[in-house]
Amino acid sequence: MQKMLSYVRRAVDHYHMIEQGDRVAVGVSGGKDSLALLVALAKLSAFYPKPFEVVAITLEMGYEEMDFSPVQTLCDELGVDYIRIPTQIGPIIFDIRKEENPCALCAKMRRGALHEAAKAAGCNKVALGHHFDDAVETTMLSLFYEGRISCFQPVTYLDRTDLTLIRPLLYTPEHYVRAFAQRHALPIVHNPCPADGNTKRQEIKDLLLDLERTMPGLRDRIFGAMQRYPLAGWAPDRTRTRARARERVE
Repeated sequence: MQKMLSYVRRAVDHYHMIEQGDRVAVGVSGGKDSLALLVALAKLSAFYPKPFEVVAITLEMGYEEMDFSPVQTLCDELGVDYIRIPTQIGPIIFDIRKEENPCALCAKMRRGALHEAAKAAGCNKVALGHHFDDAVETTMLSLFYEGRISCFQPVTYLDRTDLTLIRPLLYTPEHYVRAFAQRHALPIVHNPCPADGNTKRQEIKDLLLDLERTMPGLRDRIFGAMQRYPLAGWAPDRTRTRARARERVE
């Protein structure tokens, strides 16, 4: 837990993700990333110098086999409000529209529903479970398939909705998120999405894994290049981290 909180707090500090009085909605899909993020932010809220609240929001995709009651139990243990929004996004995309490339439309529909639910819950920020590997893979996807260097930003303000998106797992490697979820027996809810594992992102993930066998640390160097380039919004402010380090020494 201490190491996870260290990863998360460093990202929060470097990119000024959380300010005093924030009410942060965590989009909980039931996967390891969103559940790990929920636990980390709930724990961080107990001692972070800028008090903030955490709310968990799940968009139910319309698959009856997805049981979120264990997530409700986790939220009760954490003392976090849990909001479940029923939708038919899954059946609409796959059964009614029969989309050949469903991921983009699915993401757009989920994003809109999550933002609406966050505003209704009185939240001013939405925390997403994108981790270190997601950032590297997104950059490679953009480079290989769009011919440009681009990635989501650590912090993004949406003027249409007056919401700010934050990604506190930005420094956390996927393998550590996986280990954290196993160690703490997080109630992962299996996603029966037909497109799961059959995406361009999975191809990039596999490619990077192959490349790292002969070029260890490749993902770290790509991530560092993203910060040094820098991509818009990616230059970190390390002054808070240095200040805390000085305090510990003194």
